[in-house]
Amino acid sequence: MMDLLLLVLLLAAPAHTWLSLEDWGSGRVDGSVGEFGQCVCSVFLPDTSFPADRVEHMQTSSNQLSVEIKLHISKVSSLKVQLVILLGQLSNLTARVENLESGPDKFIKLEFELLRIELREFEALVTQLKTSLNSSSPAFESLFIEIRNMSLIVDQLESYDRSNLEVIRIEFAKLQRKLEKCQDDKDDYSNAQIGSCKHGGLLRIGKPVVSQLNADLNGGFKYGGWGKDSKPLPGSENMHWYYGYTDTLVTKITRYSDYYKLIMRQVFKTHELYVRYQYDWQGTGNNYIVRENTLYYQFRSTFGMAKFNMTSLTAQNKVIPQASTRFSYHYSANQNLDFAADESGLWVTYATEESNGNLVLGKINEETFEVEKVWQTSEYKQSITNTFMICGVLYATRSVDTQTEEIFYTYDTNKNEESHVSIRFEKFQDFYVYLDYNPADQKLYMYNNGYYVYYNVKFKAA
Repeated sequence: MMDLLLLVLLLAAPAHTWLSLEDWGSGRVDGSVGEFGQCVCSVFLPDTSFPADRVEHMQTSSNQLSVEIKLHISKVSSLKVQLVILLGQLSNLTARVENLESGPDKFIKLEFELLRIELREFEALVTQLKTSLNSSSPAFESLFIEIRNMSLIVDQLESYDRSNLEVIRIEFAKLQRKLEKCQDDKDDYSNAQIGSCKHGGLLRIGKPVVSQLNADLNGGFKYGGWGKDSKPLPGSENMHWYYGYTDTLVTKITRYSDYYKLIMRQVFKTHELYVRYQYDWQGTGNNYIVRENTLYYQFRSTFGMAKFNMTSLTAQNKVIPQASTRFSYHYSANQNLDFAADESGLWVTYATEESNGNLVLGKINEETFEVEKVWQTSEYKQSITNTFMICGVLYATRSVDTQTEEIFYTYDTNKNEESHVSIRFEKFQDFYVYLDYNPADQKLYMYNNGYYVYYNVKFKAA
């Protein structure tokens, strides 16, 4: 670069101007005769004049470092997201221990094992972060010590729980059942058998039973659902299913052979609803159910209802001509079709332009996969948070506050009668997108802000 500059200066100098070595410090000027007799001059400057080659090298190195720094920042940002999620899970460990089920002993032991799994995953993430940053700062060592201490505490708590608290839990469960019996006697409670509708309808809903964060251990999976098959095939009576995601897209369904395998994340089978170049059966919403090993859900395109048979691995979709895509539930978008199952069969709710957005209830013929009968309600769908069916009666919910939900409306298809009621129940967290009754075990299943939650229900005497 400097050679060219000096050559230009030489050419631009007047004819009488002479350049000597003294003019250029300790530089050197070489002269020669070219091929065609012209004079050729080359000027070389010492490094002390201007190190252009070094500057160019520095610029190249700077650009490379900039690219590497951006890559490291991207890695750190990704790890930070995972770290924030796991820190949130760790901060919730105390609450989860308090919410242990008062069921079989194995669930007590199971919850502690889940805590250990999550601590190991957290330790692996810290190790990955430390390696990526190539750092061994005291902050990382402090995190490792804290994780080891928490592991010791979990071991101690489990030992203490096994030797002392299990007896207390059993006695507490007995006392709780006595109190519930007193409440049942006061409320004229009906102990209806599973599958029976010999009762007077829903009386009340119990406390939320929180199993755990979803199987993906992802606090960002706000949308999804879980539960049991509402009409299980022989041999799969304990089968559970789950799906969760960051939005309302439905891409797969995962099955577990029983509840224990579900919360241990031991997958039985995962079915993809999209395989490139083969089929695209993806759906939307948080409104699906599983019945006779078949997933019923809202088809993505063309908008309609769909079913995916997990035995034959085939799908079918049908359009409901009047159903509108403009009306969803209050808590979540894209819940335009909501499927439900009860003791009398399969149902779907939606809204139409003709109904001005009011909820419409349809009964599905499971053999033809057609809506064979509809009932028009007087409730605007977007004011409803969710619905479910029990024995041919539609129950609609709405939010009271961040901790309380209320069943405020019913429509009895057996009598073609609607009514307003007030049956309040507690929410684990304020935001939920999935709520469905399962006639196979008489429980309400909720997907509550990424957590598995279920409720026991009580019925009125007939």
